[in-house]
Amino acid sequence: MAKAIRAEVASGVASLAERGLVPGLAVVLVGEDPASAVYVAGKGAAAREAGIAERTLRFPAGLPEAELLATVEGLNRDEAVDAILVQLPLPAHIDAARILEAIDPRKDADGFHPVNAGRLLQGKPAPVPCTPAGIIELLTREGVPLRGTRAVVVGRSDIVGKPMALLLLRKDATVTIAHSKTKDLPGLCREADLLVAAIGRPGFVTGDFVKEGAVLVDVGVNRVTSRADVERFFPGNAARLASFDKKGSTLVGDCDPATAFPRASRYTPVPGGVGPLTIAHLLKNTLELCVARRG
Repeated sequence: MAKAIRAEVASGVASLAERGLVPGLAVVLVGEDPASAVYVAGKGAAAREAGIAERTLRFPAGLPEAELLATVEGLNRDEAVDAILVQLPLPAHIDAARILEAIDPRKDADGFHPVNAGRLLQGKPAPVPCTPAGIIELLTREGVPLRGTRAVVVGRSDIVGKPMALLLLRKDATVTIAHSKTKDLPGLCREADLLVAAIGRPGFVTGDFVKEGAVLVDVGVNRVTSRADVERFFPGNAARLASFDKKGSTLVGDCDPATAFPRASRYTPVPGGVGPLTIAHLLKNTLELCVARRG
């Protein structure tokens, strides 16, 4: 499905190229976080494959906040740049909220700017955070019914949980946002026809959270370094254990694959589920920002 979306974006980019327009994406990476480096490389490769003019600006972890703000301001003024993405997380000495607010809302590839968050709340056109938007694309293209559906989103972040709930409301779902402090969280989740897990804890959502036949969307990407955890999450999976023994780690989502997935009618795996859709929607946002800004 991500490949299909990327192909649609590439077609749109080719149409613009016929008129001499090339969408531009600037990605800013500060520091040496290994996961961020992998994400940025994947985003850049996907953008170039779609015909988007992508450039990645890499800075050391000690970059002063003022210099990062100046870099963002320069990208705001650059007419060749239609979309700006500052890779999170940023080093602790940098105020991420200040950096995100410095991005021109018309070039906000991630949809994190307060102006765009407000427009999303009001149902107005705006770039939408890539992960929730990709999930909506997934559910829509898979024909998962949303109107009147009882949906529970576990997680309340500005990046996934809150925008996910708003997008589901747009689709006429009945939505509850839950979190780690919710009373009887498993009982609440068992009421859901659609359960979105975005809480950032490996295997947190067990089979006790999942109503038989529910649709389960696992947003989490957690690196597990304990062999006992791997054996618990992937019992009898020799290939996964062999990979763990070789690398010393493996990825698991926020859902327990051993107990939660068997109860679901459909689920998104980790890796290979929500992640590719997130990148695909970043490209879609870039194209749409280009069209909106350049008319």
